[in-house]
Amino acid sequence: MKLTLKFSTVLVFLFIASFFCCKNNSDKETILKGGTTILVDETLKPIIEDQITVFESDYNAKIVLDARSEKEVSLAFVKDTSRIIVLSRELNEDEKKYFKNLNITPKTTKIGTDAVAFIMNKNSNDTLIALDEVVQFMKGSFSSKIKGLVFDNLNSSTVRLMTEIAGVSSIPDKGVFSFKNNEEVLKFVSENEGMIGVVGLNWLYQPSTAIVEYLKDINVLSVKGIGEKEYFAPTQNNIAEGKYPLARDLFIINCQGYSGLGMGFASFVAGERGQRIILKSGLLPVRVPSRKILIRNNDKK
Repeated sequence: MKLTLKFSTVLVFLFIASFFCCKNNSDKETILKGGTTILVDETLKPIIEDQITVFESDYNAKIVLDARSEKEVSLAFVKDTSRIIVLSRELNEDEKKYFKNLNITPKTTKIGTDAVAFIMNKNSNDTLIALDEVVQFMKGSFSSKIKGLVFDNLNSSTVRLMTEIAGVSSIPDKGVFSFKNNEEVLKFVSENEGMIGVVGLNWLYQPSTAIVEYLKDINVLSVKGIGEKEYFAPTQNNIAEGKYPLARDLFIINCQGYSGLGMGFASFVAGERGQRIILKSGLLPVRVPSRKILIRNNDKK
């Protein structure tokens, strides 16, 4: 009788242990299921939102998008807030060294190309800007054409790009305005003449309902590169042909160190379906998705 009782107790214990073991396995993150957070440069938020929506609809995954300025998400990345990040640059030498010391090899996946765009209030009646004019303004020179430059955030990738092009370590004290995000830049430029907004192109191609109202009062400027003679608009075709001077490549960088959602999401975005989403968004995919052409013979015999 005692042996039977002990045996029954063991079976119950094994059943409970098996139940919790199976539950933990089902909750474990893999490349196509589980949950994680992805850090995203705020200028790239719309396209990554679209990618996450489709990815979650296809797989048993839940991804939280944490969009902040480039500098903020980069700091969070090395502080282990998340080990997956979307940037308009690759890791710098200090970041590579940091992960090397952790014995983590970053997996960098190029997913497409977008651009930084200049915008101006329509009342200014101008649709052209020479990049050299903006560079000189960044260096502190007066410009009769530029009343002020408006950035989304002083820690953003747009500021980094423009300071790199201008060859300056910081932006001038006068004539430069900054806000919290691209939406606020669009609103400000739509309400103020003479201001040139510097925004991620993705926000213009995939505007929210609120932003659509601002776009009615905004011109997207064509840009003449330094030393060039022609002006080019930030269109998909001009970016593809290398004519627009402010194009930039986009990357998903995964430092999870294991086969998790970072690997699965990067593969999805770089794959056929993800690249088609980028193509339809107006940005430039790494590879143009294939198209199926159906030819019908309507000749009657």
